[in-house]
Amino acid sequence: MASDNAVLESSLEYLSLNGPQRILYKIGHFFTSIPKKVGHFFQSIPRKARTNWHKGQGLVKTIYDASRYGDVFTRLSFLFMGTGLFTRHQIIRGSLYFLYEIFFFVFLGLIGIPNLAKLGTLGQTGVIKYTIFDSEGLDIDAQAVYDNSFTILLYSIITIVFVLILVYLWYTQLKEGLKFQRMGYIGKTGSDKKTLQDVLNKNYDKTLLSIPMLGLSCFTIIPIIMMILIAFTNYDSYHMTPDKLFDWVGMYNFNSVFSQSSSATSGNFLKIFSQVLLWTLVWAVLATFSNYFIGMIMAMIINIKGIKLKKLWRTILISTIAVPQFISLLLVSQMFADTGLINGILRQWGWIGSSPIKWLTDPLLAKVTIVLVNTWIGIPYTMLICTGLLMNIPDDLYESAKIDGASPIKMYFKITLPYMLFVTGPYLISQFIGNINNFNVIYLLSAGGPSYPLGGDVPLSITSQGLGQTDLLITWIYKISVASNTPDYGLASVLGILIFVIVAFFSLIFYGNSNSVKDEEQFQ
Repeated sequence: MASDNAVLESSLEYLSLNGPQRILYKIGHFFTSIPKKVGHFFQSIPRKARTNWHKGQGLVKTIYDASRYGDVFTRLSFLFMGTGLFTRHQIIRGSLYFLYEIFFFVFLGLIGIPNLAKLGTLGQTGVIKYTIFDSEGLDIDAQAVYDNSFTILLYSIITIVFVLILVYLWYTQLKEGLKFQRMGYIGKTGSDKKTLQDVLNKNYDKTLLSIPMLGLSCFTIIPIIMMILIAFTNYDSYHMTPDKLFDWVGMYNFNSVFSQSSSATSGNFLKIFSQVLLWTLVWAVLATFSNYFIGMIMAMIINIKGIKLKKLWRTILISTIAVPQFISLLLVSQMFADTGLINGILRQWGWIGSSPIKWLTDPLLAKVTIVLVNTWIGIPYTMLICTGLLMNIPDDLYESAKIDGASPIKMYFKITLPYMLFVTGPYLISQFIGNINNFNVIYLLSAGGPSYPLGGDVPLSITSQGLGQTDLLITWIYKISVASNTPDYGLASVLGILIFVIVAFFSLIFYGNSNSVKDEEQFQ
């Protein structure tokens, strides 16, 4: 009863607040509820453990039943996958299981085992260069390639993935073989025709998703695993494959990022990392919400009854999309340079003196300029989305609100904005995540500049990488791993892991608390 009263009091308190106060209340409630959610998570661990234990018992029981009660063909499935299906009119399915088993053991013998055996050391011998003499006694440079740490790590990951797939398929074909054996006891049989029908009808969703899942595994999951493992190695310019090997270094790269002072970075790395992380988050918030709300306002203005030449205004705004962003940003970068067109015009008008306005070379002004330019680029996309959505809001809602005496501002906050946030919630979250990794705008406009002043708190190892005061984490990773003359892939992988954690955190939290998920039934 006390808890119900507390909920009622909090509800009455919430209803008594105005719009901005409700937003602050939600933010405060979100952070204050984190300990409670963490407590619920730990309380649910025993229940989840029991559920997984029962599932594990089911797996063991299936294997036990197949070994104890299975006929000779079902038992042969323990060694030769698909045998229990071959003999029960499941030729296609059994053949696929058996072919994968053959492929797996061939791959394991030729590639898997040789690389897994070297995974602990990532290779022993690198490229050996030596000199030989031809028949005329002339020197010929030659080299013998032995180990490659990168391919050892990659093939080891692929082998482990194939092992997990084999275990899953082995259990699945064993379970299916036992099921068809039991179906035979009551006179039921399967067929390849029914299998094909299931693939194209009952399980058609799995058929369609198989290709995207294969691409996701090859181009997303395996690279993420590779990145995580490289973070624990010394893969850098001094250990560059294939000429040289790299090795496991444990938490060394993480210590370089999070330690207050490290000899590896010759200074306070953590302080600079915190500044870059803070600017990355501030940039993501400003870039996302400025585009969203200004684009929505532009769409509302164009959609007002009585506004003429609606198509013309939309065409003018959309024209920025037609020009490749690469060209637009490079052109704007030259326009806002110290000797660029903007400063030249202001100087001709007498608004500035001989000293130019440092649009992209002053730290604070450069950040403001980047946000404004990004707004100019991003508004048309939001305007297009909001234009279509605004047309779907029933006019009856606005007419009823006008009869009740609601002002345009109140109608916006009570009708337009809730509807727009509900429909575009996932889009807004994806834009926020995309801006965290927005490489183009930062790198093409300012290249991450201006640079940090020499002789300050910035370690020489960081300034030598070209890190600037408008760099995001993603552009910093690029400079560390690609643009630098001395790339450090281990450190870049650590930063990549941090970006992955940040993106996953905000994606899960914001999407789970968005109106698109919580208030779905209200908009049905």
